[in-house]
Amino acid sequence: MRQSNAANAEAGAAIYTRQTLAGYDLVALKVSNTLAWKCPSSLILDFYNQHITANHLDVGVGTGYFLDKCRFPSSKPDIHLLDLNPHSLKATADRLRRYEPTTHRANVLEPFKLNARFDSIALNYLLHCLPGTMQSKSVVFDHLKPLLNPGGVIFGTTILGADSHDIRPNVLARSLMRLYNSRGVFGNAHDTLADLERNLKANFRDVSTQIVGCVAFFSGRV
Repeated sequence: MRQSNAANAEAGAAIYTRQTLAGYDLVALKVSNTLAWKCPSSLILDFYNQHITANHLDVGVGTGYFLDKCRFPSSKPDIHLLDLNPHSLKATADRLRRYEPTTHRANVLEPFKLNARFDSIALNYLLHCLPGTMQSKSVVFDHLKPLLNPGGVIFGTTILGADSHDIRPNVLARSLMRLYNSRGVFGNAHDTLADLERNLKANFRDVSTQIVGCVAFFSGRV
């Protein structure tokens, strides 16, 4: 199962080319967030501002939109970027060049080694892109928990599944979820808030969750 999920993760990440990343902020963060997921990007940015530290690892970096716009508590934060897709890593590193970020290419579903520890780790819009069930995706927390310093925070957002009783997706949201799941871009068909909370509480303390539209916000500490 792990090998299958790893292969599926590779396939899902492959969609993010230089061309698709060029339109990501407009399509995903403005249009889809507002019209489909009913979760304005401004709320996700606020969430970053509440939890970000000056010693930070971002996992599943996209285009680096929120890291570019958030308020770090230091003018010289130590930022590390981890992603399976080299195009996302390069686009984000270029966008954040003023911070001189460190990049790591890895599949978060598989064991990996980083010679660093962090005060905050973000998984923004990552879990719903991973293949498998929410239970199988919980291996992500197993891999990231050891990278947090004592008292460190893990936080993020994920789009819950259309069949979850936690959300009421509109017609556009349901259509996009069906399309994205059929193409392997999403793997969230059966993702629920209860499963997310269960896996978070198995690994972290002070777990907090909230739903806005189709999006679950979450955080926890070690």
